[in-house]
Amino acid sequence: MEALKLKLKQQIIEALNLQDTKPEDIDDNAPLFGEGLGLDSIDSLELMVLLERNYQIKVEDPREGRKILQSVQTMAEFITSKQVA
Repeated sequence: MEALKLKLKQQIIEALNLQDTKPEDIDDNAPLFGEGLGLDSIDSLELMVLLERNYQIKVEDPREGRKILQSVQTMAEFITSKQVA
């Protein structure tokens, strides 16, 4: 799970062009939106594309997407649950 979280952080930085951010700057449990990383709704679309492109996971329900994209931890748990299923 730790390797997946690190990979996710690197992918988020690359996908969202967060040039001044390093993976170690992103806390696993920090909110990705608002106070945490400060992402917005456009960024959430980019993260959905990231999940689909890199993990073949398509999120249809926006409410589910909000839960999944809360933090790196919640994203990693979701990816893991889908890969096992």
